[in-house]
Amino acid sequence: MTDTNDHARHATKMAKKKAARDKIMATKIDEKGLIIVHTGKGKGKSSAAFGMIFRCIAHEMKSGVVQFIKGGMDCGERDLITAKFPDLCEFYTMGEGFTWETQDKARDIEMAQAAWEKAKELIRNPENRMVLLDEINIALRYDYIDINDVVTFLKTEKPPLTHVVLTGRNAKEELIEIADLVTEMELIKHPFRAGVKAQKGVEF
Repeated sequence: MTDTNDHARHATKMAKKKAARDKIMATKIDEKGLIIVHTGKGKGKSSAAFGMIFRCIAHEMKSGVVQFIKGGMDCGERDLITAKFPDLCEFYTMGEGFTWETQDKARDIEMAQAAWEKAKELIRNPENRMVLLDEINIALRYDYIDINDVVTFLKTEKPPLTHVVLTGRNAKEELIEIADLVTEMELIKHPFRAGVKAQKGVEF
């Protein structure tokens, strides 16, 4: 008898929750291209962004990726996209590695600015429903790209239905302010601190 009562109470409670949620969802009718920022010290910023790119590919929506930092590093997402989906996703790796590896600030600035020009080209094309700017926050942090230029461009030139995803640690406050969706990945525990190297399939 108790089980029957519990089930009945649960069903009534869930029905009320569904009615309340349906009422809220009925008010959500707008559609727009979002500015999405993934930042923070935790792992998963680029991984989550590539997840959205693969969703676009699955829906046969055109998209684009510009990698600002990773250069010649292995990248499973890049290998898969360029091999299997080049007609749906343009992919450009513009950086030559992290600044402590290149040790050439002038070259880093040149490459970052070239990547930003390519990014603007992809974003301006209304056929691209999503453009991922992978690790652009690193370039912005070091002032290799002018944050004011990025903010102004996104506010004035991004097509209304184009989503732009910007990843990397230390997102600038100016970027966070104009973003529609901001997620900060929090680091709680990481195997690197225990001496475990970056591993294929997990990190790249």
